[in-house]
Amino acid sequence: MRTIAQLQRQIVACRRCPRLVQHCRRTAQEKVKRYRDWDYWGKPVPSLGERSARLYVVGLAPAAHGGNRTGRVFTGDRSGDWVFGALHAYGFASQPTSTHIDDGLRLQDAYITAAVHCAPPDNKPSREEFEACQPYLLREIQLLKQVRVVVGLGQLAFSAYLKARREVGLRVPTPRPKFGHGKRYDLPALSRRGWRQPHRFLPSQPTEYLYRSADAAYVSLCLPRGAGDPFMRRAATIYTRESASVAGSFTACTKTSEVVRSPVCNFP
Repeated sequence: MRTIAQLQRQIVACRRCPRLVQHCRRTAQEKVKRYRDWDYWGKPVPSLGERSARLYVVGLAPAAHGGNRTGRVFTGDRSGDWVFGALHAYGFASQPTSTHIDDGLRLQDAYITAAVHCAPPDNKPSREEFEACQPYLLREIQLLKQVRVVVGLGQLAFSAYLKARREVGLRVPTPRPKFGHGKRYDLPALSRRGWRQPHRFLPSQPTEYLYRSADAAYVSLCLPRGAGDPFMRRAATIYTRESASVAGSFTACTKTSEVVRSPVCNFP
């Protein structure tokens, strides 16, 4: 898989997990009343974005009546409204909503993926299903050579990225960083094999910073160029208190307790 397009075609064609394949198809057939007129996607949902993206957003999995219905990641459910609202507020998306695959949405300098590309029953992928999907995450990390900020949406996505990071040869500190409120970790970008993940916009040796906003259920891994870098200012403030009030006020997911606990938000 030499290109992002080839990778996405392979993701859509994947049938590695019988439980997930069956659940996606059954959900697409049975539907729910409010979407009975929809022709559901009903198969693995590809990632969204361009290879040149510097912002990399990693979610858990598509929602049964969100991405599994529309065929686009974080599209058609309230969690998607929150995510794309925040991305739009800081210039990473062309519009604040994502309702269907032909709604005109375009990402700008951003790429969105999932640790698991099929909608799982009860939004809970098994360990085996995480492992089956991991090769796609590994390949994306290798292909997205200009990424400087990684945003993990929830603890499971956060853990999946760190595991994939180690698998491709990028170092993870010991003890392993823990997902938690207000924590920040220094993550070396130099790999165990002696090569650096390329970051064209950095003038010095990359240093990654991992932090979680106390007001939203997200973790970001940043490779800063400097305090004056406009890209870093936008990326590092996506999920702060200010962006939650500006970009997330139109959804039910504006407070930490709602984001973490409400099943409608589709976050762990």
